[in-house]
Amino acid sequence: MTVHQSTTPFGRRPLSLAMVATRAVSEAGPKGAIAEKWKIFDSLREAKAALGISDRALSVLNALLSFHQDTTLQIGSDLIVFPSNKALTFRANGMSPATLRRHLAALVQAGLVIRRDSPNGKRYARKGEGGSIEQAFGFDLSPLVVRAAEFESLAEQARTERRTRHLLREEITILRRDIGKTIAVALEEDIAGPWDDLLGRFDALNETPPRTADSPMLEAIAIDLRALWADVDNTLKSQLKPENMNANESHIERHYQNSKPNPILDSEQSLQERLEEPSAPEPEARKLPIRAFSLNLVLQACPDIGMYTKGGQGISTWRELVTAAGVVRGALGISPSAWEDACTVMGDEDAAIVIAAILQRSEMIVSAGGYLRNLTERAREGKFSVGPMVMALLRVAATDGKKSA
Repeated sequence: MTVHQSTTPFGRRPLSLAMVATRAVSEAGPKGAIAEKWKIFDSLREAKAALGISDRALSVLNALLSFHQDTTLQIGSDLIVFPSNKALTFRANGMSPATLRRHLAALVQAGLVIRRDSPNGKRYARKGEGGSIEQAFGFDLSPLVVRAAEFESLAEQARTERRTRHLLREEITILRRDIGKTIAVALEEDIAGPWDDLLGRFDALNETPPRTADSPMLEAIAIDLRALWADVDNTLKSQLKPENMNANESHIERHYQNSKPNPILDSEQSLQERLEEPSAPEPEARKLPIRAFSLNLVLQACPDIGMYTKGGQGISTWRELVTAAGVVRGALGISPSAWEDACTVMGDEDAAIVIAAILQRSEMIVSAGGYLRNLTERAREGKFSVGPMVMALLRVAATDGKKSA
């Protein structure tokens, strides 16, 4: 006797065209098709966004798959699992019954499983002679086998999209670094060129794209940054003399030393002090750290902090900047713990730059302490660096200078 298989849901649950389409696809699938259930599940995890299913729904599907004894699923074999809600809840890590029902419905609506409800809505299997299952009521897993190739294709597309986004984010990071440091050295060396305009364009493009940004959005940002980098690089190279571009290392070192009458950086002073200590000699090959921004450039962007030095004599070393920042910290009402946390996360010098920037724009900041803690947390997560802040203040300083002129 041919047994009719249930195709509509029990009770008040309505039948949808999506359910009918899923059943049609499943019935039209190749007979004897076979697939490994955990490979299918891995593909679904990769393609969940394209299929519109959530992590919680996948947890429920994982629980359903665990009730099928074999590691492979084959069309024509018993592919209906019939666990109770209590058993499903246990394997779904204690998910509440209401949440479980919602995600089961989502799996059915997404066409991943077919509901085969019994006359009374219970899930069970009727066994025949010999203990073999004659008819089962529960969730039919056959769509997973029939659509296995589709899921793998969607997973591959998701992997390609993720790799594309990763490469674009890398390129955006590198372009911003190259643009920022190039404009910085041009401003520091007072090289002729439309640096204010370029700095304004850079400031407009310097906002971090959201985590959910897709490839087209990231590509649009990258295109703008590529064009800006070409303009910045060409402007700088056009202003350099050929002999400077071909200069050897010793010439460059002499030029740097002769063009900067200011005292040497604090890091160089501390290095000299360590070299003079016989108990802890430094290796001759040790190199000084390379800074993205010189002290002079920071002071151009944040000149107000120079008034907080002893005797008002100005700042000439990084150590003096850090000391002045400690004084400003108290004047701005920033707690010692917030300052200490910022120094731990960012480093003393970057934290001092942030304090100088907060002081420079203090009239626009309601709570200096809260603002510093927010920037510290962003720095802890790798979402903040002092570079864009200094560049923005340089642009403001240049604009203010033009207005006063």
